[in-house]
Amino acid sequence: MSGNTFTPRNPVSPLDPDRLRREQFAWMNAGDTIYMNAASTGPSPQCSVDAQIDFVRRRAMPQTVGFDDQFGILDKCRTLISGMTNADVSEIALAINTGAGINLAAWGLPLGVGDEVVVSDGEFPANMYPWLAAAQSRGFTVHVVPLRNGVLDEDALVAALHRPGVRALSVSWAGFASGIVADLDRLSAECRKRDVFLVVDAIQALPALPLDLARTRIDVLACGGQKWLLSPWGTGFTYVRRDIFRMLTPQPVSWMGVRDSDDFRRLVDYDLTWRDNARRYEQVTLAYQDFAGMAASLELLRDLGIANVATHIHQSAQQLLQGAREKDIETVSRIERHAGIASVRPADAAVTGARLERAGIIHSVREGTIRLAPHCYTTADDIARTLDAL
Repeated sequence: MSGNTFTPRNPVSPLDPDRLRREQFAWMNAGDTIYMNAASTGPSPQCSVDAQIDFVRRRAMPQTVGFDDQFGILDKCRTLISGMTNADVSEIALAINTGAGINLAAWGLPLGVGDEVVVSDGEFPANMYPWLAAAQSRGFTVHVVPLRNGVLDEDALVAALHRPGVRALSVSWAGFASGIVADLDRLSAECRKRDVFLVVDAIQALPALPLDLARTRIDVLACGGQKWLLSPWGTGFTYVRRDIFRMLTPQPVSWMGVRDSDDFRRLVDYDLTWRDNARRYEQVTLAYQDFAGMAASLELLRDLGIANVATHIHQSAQQLLQGAREKDIETVSRIERHAGIASVRPADAAVTGARLERAGIIHSVREGTIRLAPHCYTTADDIARTLDAL
């Protein structure tokens, strides 16, 4: 994602959402429901459902689920996430939600009295409460940058980095209500100039926006899997840049975060030496059946082509925003720079939301806006019917 334009990597041929629906989301063709709510909960593709059911059935006879079944599926998820983000697999720690990564940063980064963390007002609570709670216990302060016209003020965020004592900036890549996209390249460069840690909440952006963590330096990136990654509740990941492993203390400590803990024959040979990869930050036991579903969903997105998926989501949201503007409905998400969220502000969000609900348009109402969130399965007819209902 460059400063102002959408530039997917390695674009491939367009998606066929009709075929995808037949094969993975058959229920979408079985009724009058139009699903425009991936920003709340992404629907599970059939491949993910099948993988979860298979794992749960085998779990009934636990002797049939071996070590490789359990830890192999976790390895698979890390590898797929690595490929999606262009991060080294050693920098990926699986997690149950976005908050796990934000808490890791808030409690584990070397912060204390005299230090300051910059966040924007209007953040989702998962990117606010961990910082406020850790500040009370650890002695650093949290500087909240006001919104401008109700949305992220990126210029003010950058200006706040000049404040004395600033050690970290925590920001959502895409705003949960507005869909406003932060320029990560710009923020990364500004943080590097001042030796400031950059922490990113990516749950509303990935894979709707392309991400190259080998190019854009981010210290900690947290992402739940249940929205745009079409994965089960209770799945996600935290990326930790390898160069800060020695500075970021595991919080809390997991017994499998230390080296050689995969050898169950020597469990009481205690040695508090962390693993040499991001597994030092993972909490076990993870829900293997859920991560089996995540692996299947990530494989589907990979096979569709991540750039392809990003392009389809972008174009669908663009059509919704342009169509709303043509109907003289205020658009909150920026047409010139957005992820997958098309957030609009009608004269009365409650009334409009009720009308959409009666029309079978599944959406969310957030902070006085109508939040529409298409995905890879969204068709031209879905968009037309949604705009008609608006």
